[in-house]
Amino acid sequence: MDLILSAIEILMRWDVALALLAGSIGGVLIGAIPGVGPAVAIAILLPATFSMDPIVGLTVLLGIYGSSMYGGAIPAILINTPGTAVNALTTYDGYPMTARGEPRRALSLAYSASFFGGVFSVICLILFAPVLAKVAPMFGSREIFLAALLGLLLVVVAHRGQALIAGALACFGIFLNTIGMEPVKYTQRYTFGQDFLGGGINLIVVVLGLFAISQAFVLLTDEDEKIRLTRLRGGMFQGLRELSRHPRVASVSAGFGVLMGMIPGVGEFTAQFMSYTYAQKTSKRPQDFGRGSSEGLIAAETANNAVPAAAMVPLLALGIPGEALTAMMLSVFYVHNVVPGPGLFQNDMDFVVALYLALLILNVLVLIFLLFATRSLIQVVRIPNRFLGVCILTLSFVGVYSLRNSATDCVMAAAFGLVGYVLKRLSLPAVPIILGMVLGGIMEVKLRAAMARVKTPLDFIDRPVAFILFSIIILVLVMHTVRILRDRKELKEAEWQTKTSSTNFGGLMWRRKNSFLKDRGKQVRARHAKLLRRLTDLF
Repeated sequence: MDLILSAIEILMRWDVALALLAGSIGGVLIGAIPGVGPAVAIAILLPATFSMDPIVGLTVLLGIYGSSMYGGAIPAILINTPGTAVNALTTYDGYPMTARGEPRRALSLAYSASFFGGVFSVICLILFAPVLAKVAPMFGSREIFLAALLGLLLVVVAHRGQALIAGALACFGIFLNTIGMEPVKYTQRYTFGQDFLGGGINLIVVVLGLFAISQAFVLLTDEDEKIRLTRLRGGMFQGLRELSRHPRVASVSAGFGVLMGMIPGVGEFTAQFMSYTYAQKTSKRPQDFGRGSSEGLIAAETANNAVPAAAMVPLLALGIPGEALTAMMLSVFYVHNVVPGPGLFQNDMDFVVALYLALLILNVLVLIFLLFATRSLIQVVRIPNRFLGVCILTLSFVGVYSLRNSATDCVMAAAFGLVGYVLKRLSLPAVPIILGMVLGGIMEVKLRAAMARVKTPLDFIDRPVAFILFSIIILVLVMHTVRILRDRKELKEAEWQTKTSSTNFGGLMWRRKNSFLKDRGKQVRARHAKLLRRLTDLF
């Protein structure tokens, strides 16, 4: 009880309360604007949070992180365009409700499900905090190295169909982290005699380039769309009553969100997929899913809003971020010499509880705000893309320059913005680069510390936690390999059956497939040529 009172005392400070209010409402606004998203907002705000107290800066970022998914449901439901990437599944059942004249019901249900998922997650983790305080000290240098390696591996494996490129990008991020001064013997690495590389490549410069500046390029090169909004009538409290009629779906979906959030590299998409699949398989009306099912909407929104609080567990307990947003938050800790990990739970447990209580209060503030302000809020969907692009580009360069008053940083940010733009146009992930930079630094430091006490390779896993983590790594690699081989076998069998089919229909389908692949190749080459022309026009 004393711990909770101490955490409440931290949150009662006027600057913390103001940061929580600004972050929660600002996150809703950011989420409601298609094409922006929390990663862009957090990247832009990072330089400003370095001058704040750790609790104030983290409260702002947590507010944006936790509330953006609420706002992202608004365009997903009203115009079939997710405000944030994790609201894509919301369009499956949210927009069909709008199409049949029930936008108010869909929005209200999404808000209520999001609130339940967020509150459920925070309560679970507040109760789980004492256990974390006991488990965290069991992690030494070798355990944290293995946990970071597992997190990086899970990030790569999670990009199904793009695991190879995700692994290459993660390795590129690790390489970027090695540039500059070596941390033990203080020798120069990969600087090639260039003074501006002596201090290394700043993580915030890369974050702003890959997420904010690249998104500004996308918005500036895309055409504005004409949007027609549905007019809302009546109160917004209907969803609270409707949610109470589906307690099983809501509880299980929130549980999936908590479990998936605590695993580095997994996050909202896996939680949503599992909860949506469970809801459909156990529903009395599975045929309604994708056509405006209230259970489907509850499953999607509850799961994705249960993840943010759970994602803070590996960050706070081990100092290992599981995604790009928590990796950005980790930099706030480092700037203020607050080291996440076992020591944080032992010495600053009130700080940890204060962060979880901030997430709890955040959900209450956002729900109240949305229930009364949705009719005015939906107008932000109409903001032109190019105006947003100019604003994001300007704020990004201001933030980069404010880091070290360096024009070189601005040039590097623009270069990474170009890289991020190409990755977005080719539908390739940028997150592995950031996690490679963050986790690569952790792995290097912890491996050096662990090797001083290790004489043989088996000594590295001679402790229970280290052995468990090593076993999980091997299991993940084996399962991923088996899945690749199974997918290839199924594909070959399908192609062989089509080729050897004795019917004219089979041969016709095989020829059509070959023709489709050739046309697809032409489309890809045309898209690449168009991309090169756009890049030429930009620069």
